[in-house]
Amino acid sequence: MRYVYGLTSALLLGGATLSLATGFPAGAQVAQNDDAAIERIVPRVGAPSSFADLTEQLQPAVVNISTRQRIEVNTNPFAGTPFADLFGQRGNGQQNRPQFREGQSLGSGFIISADGYVVTNNHVIAPDNRATLEEITVTMPDGTEYEAELVGADAASDLAVLKIKSSRTFPFVTFGDSSEARVGDWVIAIGNPFGLGGTVTSGIVSSVLRNTGGGAYDRYIQTDASINRGNSGGPLFDMKGNVIGINNAIISPNGGSVGIGFAIPSEIAAPIVQQLRSGTEIERGFLGVSIVPVSEDLADSLGLPRNRGEFVQTVQADGAADRAGIKAGDVVTTINGQPVTNDQTLSFLVANIKPGTRIPIDLIRDGKEVRVMATVGKRPSEEELRRQQAFDPDAEQPEPPADSSTVIEEKLGIQLLTLTPQIARQLGAAENTVGLVIGGVDPNADAARKGLQRGDIVLTANYRQVATIAEFEAVVTDVQKSGREAVLLQIQRRGGPPGYVAVRFR
Repeated sequence: MRYVYGLTSALLLGGATLSLATGFPAGAQVAQNDDAAIERIVPRVGAPSSFADLTEQLQPAVVNISTRQRIEVNTNPFAGTPFADLFGQRGNGQQNRPQFREGQSLGSGFIISADGYVVTNNHVIAPDNRATLEEITVTMPDGTEYEAELVGADAASDLAVLKIKSSRTFPFVTFGDSSEARVGDWVIAIGNPFGLGGTVTSGIVSSVLRNTGGGAYDRYIQTDASINRGNSGGPLFDMKGNVIGINNAIISPNGGSVGIGFAIPSEIAAPIVQQLRSGTEIERGFLGVSIVPVSEDLADSLGLPRNRGEFVQTVQADGAADRAGIKAGDVVTTINGQPVTNDQTLSFLVANIKPGTRIPIDLIRDGKEVRVMATVGKRPSEEELRRQQAFDPDAEQPEPPADSSTVIEEKLGIQLLTLTPQIARQLGAAENTVGLVIGGVDPNADAARKGLQRGDIVLTANYRQVATIAEFEAVVTDVQKSGREAVLLQIQRRGGPPGYVAVRFR
């Protein structure tokens, strides 16, 4: 026992000594950037002292990419009108031949093999619907030009692989592991901004797994290294010379760099590049739902914590989600055991699951947790997906009758009318559709900010069918009594399936 007491005294004495030396009680919390705590991890003065050696080693593998395209010119002043077919006819009734002009595009890329395979962005070499790609030229840093052919392109990930038409051996670089990149790491970007030729910029990783809200592969490395027009397709290197990203996009009010650039992470790009290079078809998972993030208003209308999962707007008939029993109005919280978050969106998680795989999906439905099993389908092409949008903002809206009564204007800023079979037909809906039609929207109300329009049909309010204005008012009253500040409306608009909108009270 004496030994134990002696040991205790020694420990206490040690603690007292430490307190006297540091000025803090033993074990006390100190500032994250306290001198003693941060001395071990701060970069040394001048580190990195220069990027010159690294640049000299890597730059020979970075190339300029230019294309020549043939673009059809529409010279018909009556295009889009019933008289379009009459313009330009010769006396024999035949149309004049279409006219074309030459178009060009510029970007960057990098060589990934000694035999001349090159990686770039799809948008660097992909012409629009009116153009035909005729020629691709790859220019080396020393100015030598080579003709190249398109091996494969993928619009969903915005990646493309080219092959230089030459038998010579080329300098090349390899992919690194972007999952090891940390916020604050040094990076350099090499490319050809504004067609100026080889240009090197440096910066740090500003964010990893940045989501900008744009598709199945919307997950980027954000950097403040200057990225401008023409940098697209160029490599983002770490300090070991590994390609950890492919420069892809910027956020800018003026078209130039403001320190917010995005690169496709190598962990996403490398497998796709390999498939494009080998000619393997790229298959992605697909559920057949349209989704929106759980915003504050949406969460408030449902009584849910914010930023948990994603909200199902619509379900594609006979799609994977429909067959699994997923319904519009569900909130998807996990996919195959992985949580749905801002960084791991539903689209991203599902796209990376092989079609045909059976997976569990956790939902919140009417405030209750539900699990369903789904067999993942195959993702359609980007063009097919565009046709499946829930709402067409350019669709011409029919005019409801003028004999409307003011309803819910004070609370929501919308005017509702009873939906008759005749009005339903005018709005392109089935005659037996049950709901109310919006006759007007106050432009200063939240309903207008959320995109509600004259001619929209309200099918449900907080999941309750509303066939009369009285039923709608009853729902609004119940919602307000529960302390919520928004109501969830299911809206049907001409040209698309029903969708949900959370509208805040005034």
